[in-house]
Amino acid sequence: QVQLVESGGGLVQAGGSLRLSCLASGRTFTAMGWFRQAPGKEREFVAATSWSGGSTYYADSVKGRFTITRDNAKNTVYLQMNSLIPEDTAVYYCAARSSVVVTTSSCTYNDWGQGTQVTVSS
Repeated sequence: QVQLVESGGGLVQAGGSLRLSCLASGRTFTAMGWFRQAPGKEREFVAATSWSGGSTYYADSVKGRFTITRDNAKNTVYLQMNSLIPEDTAVYYCAARSSVVVTTSSCTYNDWGQGTQVTVSS
């Protein structure tokens, strides 16, 4: 089992940037992902990275604006979010798989953080 703690959310104006962090403890040789859920909507995939960081995947809606990276020495995964738009407003969740292989489906992730709120004002 992996324990995940997100941080870095907040309120930002459109066009601004935020960096989310996810500190993992426990089993750490895992693929990691970020998902988000807006009010009244289903949870959706945002970005994911393999354990090595050599493979990354992004939702089309964030491609070119968001970057997922990881520092395994610090057991931390980051989501750098640039050029934020109001549609990015959501609770962002960090998730871990019990595998080093990265996927984009939330059903394949075993452990989840508590979420951090990101609000983008227009």
